Amino acid sequence: MEAIRNVCVYCGSSEGANPRFAEAAEALGRALGEAGVGLVFGGGGDGLMGRLARATLAAGGHVTGIIPKFLVKREHALVGAQEMVVVDGMHQRKQLMFERADAFIALPGGVGTLEELVEQLTWAQLQRHRKPILLADIDGFWRPLLALFAHMRNLGFIREGFEVRYLVAEKIDDALPMLNAAARRLAAPAA
Repeated sequence: MEAIRNVCVYCGSSEGANPRFAEAAEALGRALGEAGVGLVFGGGGDGLMGRLARATLAAGGHVTGIIPKFLVKREHALVGAQEMVVVDGMHQRKQLMFERADAFIALPGGVGTLEELVEQLTWAQLQRHRKPILLADIDGFWRPLLALFAHMRNLGFIREGFEVRYLVAEKIDDALPMLNAAARRLAAPAA
């Protein structure tokens, strides 16, 4: 992979207590739209998901939502996305999101966001994919998780050769450049 065409973004279906989270979601949406990078997301119109997708659309970007039937009303499926795929369940949703993405970004969110992120980290750790994964560490949101990863390494649960590969961006402006640089490194022939 030499270029990132579509990014799957995991984030909250609520906005959280820090207004910087919503600002970051909107800034990421604008950056995706302006760069011509498609957004793949969970399909909800509420919270950070909705802010992200509407900002992507407003910047001329392409938005693909993937949402299970049981969440269409509960998470107010986003109206206006160029593509809204309604699936039977969560496993199918996550598989389609994976298939349609060249990279992943985790904005702040709750247990669902964490679960989706950790699944991608696990698949990468087990060498099931080499797609870049980036944590948008807005106001230190992901620091407790990063500390947990260090704790796991220190206690021998993340062994050498099974490192968890991820990027961390503290500023949204750094997210796409970091993903693109990682994609170029992955595409480069081994020396």
